[in-house]
Amino acid sequence: MIFLNLPVSDVAASRAFYTALGFPVNEQFSDASSTSIVVSDAISLQLLSHERFTGFLPEGTATADPRAATAALYALSCDSREEVDQMVEKAVGAGGGTWTPAQDHGFMYGSSFTDPDGHVWEVMWMDPSNVQ
Repeated sequence: MIFLNLPVSDVAASRAFYTALGFPVNEQFSDASSTSIVVSDAISLQLLSHERFTGFLPEGTATADPRAATAALYALSCDSREEVDQMVEKAVGAGGGTWTPAQDHGFMYGSSFTDPDGHVWEVMWMDPSNVQ
């Protein structure tokens, strides 16, 4: 399993954003300072207030601002080109932003968005007949 911990400026707003994309919340691991978002059976996002996130870092370690610099690109696969476009539309409609224009390579199609804190998400579809 992958557990991705992301610092967020507003836990409630981030919860609303990710649930608007269709992801459920695991209430067992959620409270006022963090929300656990279930992306799949193998992937969970832990959206942590900056204060809570900093508590996991060695003393003196700064928390990066994803709006100022891109440290990572998180990628999710979709089942179709339409699902890629729908996810980006949902993200922008829920308060996220666009990041790069869609890219169509024939056998692979992708687009991207940012969440309200600037974390970059790439969503892509690949024609299964081209995957070996």
